[in-house]
Amino acid sequence: MTQKPKPESPIEEIHRVRRDISERFGGDVAAIAADAASRAAESGRPMWQPKSATHSTQPVGVSGVSGDRE
Repeated sequence: MTQKPKPESPIEEIHRVRRDISERFGGDVAAIAADAASRAAESGRPMWQPKSATHSTQPVGVSGVSGDRE
């Protein structure tokens, strides 16, 4: 009797696809981002755009982590 190969879990598929994309671009994150932006522009689909690309939701100097507890 032959065993069927175990189906790929969703997490395994995500890891495989990410590896494939990284290998295709030689690990160059900027090239991956440029390709994604190019394909998004070519798709003609509406894309969400933030109102301000430089707006921070957290005040400067606030880390949200309290480390001075005694």
